[in-house]
Amino acid sequence: MARGRIQKALSGFYYVDIGAEILTCRARGRFRREGQSPLVGDWVDVQELGGGQGVVESIMPRRNAFARPAVANIDQLVVIGSVAVPKTDPFLIDRVASIAALKHCDVMVLLNKCDLDPADELFQIYTAAGFPTLRISAETGEGLESVRSAIAGKLSAFTGNSGVGKSSILNALDSEFHLKTGEVSDALGRGRHTTRHVELYHLSCGADVVDSPGFSSFETDELNLELKHRLPETFREFEPYLEHCRFVGCSHTKEAGCAVLEAVRTGSIQKSRHASYLRLYEELKPLQDWQERKK
Repeated sequence: MARGRIQKALSGFYYVDIGAEILTCRARGRFRREGQSPLVGDWVDVQELGGGQGVVESIMPRRNAFARPAVANIDQLVVIGSVAVPKTDPFLIDRVASIAALKHCDVMVLLNKCDLDPADELFQIYTAAGFPTLRISAETGEGLESVRSAIAGKLSAFTGNSGVGKSSILNALDSEFHLKTGEVSDALGRGRHTTRHVELYHLSCGADVVDSPGFSSFETDELNLELKHRLPETFREFEPYLEHCRFVGCSHTKEAGCAVLEAVRTGSIQKSRHASYLRLYEELKPLQDWQERKK
């Protein structure tokens, strides 16, 4: 029996790095019967069969798990945005950051293409909100050494709206990468998807990274009843104000005496961040308890 980490899952096969080699494994049928699937990032015990083959026998307890993209044990989500083409809507960053907070997963914001536009507004929003935020350029290499330091020793998942430069950044971080990159469509202002599956890579700087599809993959599986009930606490800068509203059960949307709204008014909380909170609140509002129980 050997222990290793799943690097890639494809067509029912799991590619498990056990240190000496990467085994191509199937999973025991009982996982399917128990409603559990091994995920990229999982630490697993495998039975070696010889010839580079194996069987996944057990899955170690997880730090967290995401439904789409299907990954586990993520230390931090590295969310990439830009103000150059394509332009990132802050809501996309905030939506992912909220989901990450629910999963006890750190968030770092990378503002790419700063050689074309320094993204001053986004930089101000996310530094004010307390997120580690770096301005970088995959094209010129600016800021990449700081990224290497920030991800060393961690498993990070890279995500961002299409065309923002995920694959280009990973290629620039490590010369061993040869990920496909896609040009940005002039008509649509967004890039063509080049990442077809989730895969874990080890970088020479000592980091493990997951390259995953874009924001569109963070679909309604993660927008669940738990997020609805805990939404205010997933906005980190709301935390100092949540116990100071006039009314118990304040939704922080329009109530008189709301400490969060007062903090937005005085600039202690960024208007953009509260606007994203309101959008998520409305998106989650229709969810009812019975829908969660039905699952």
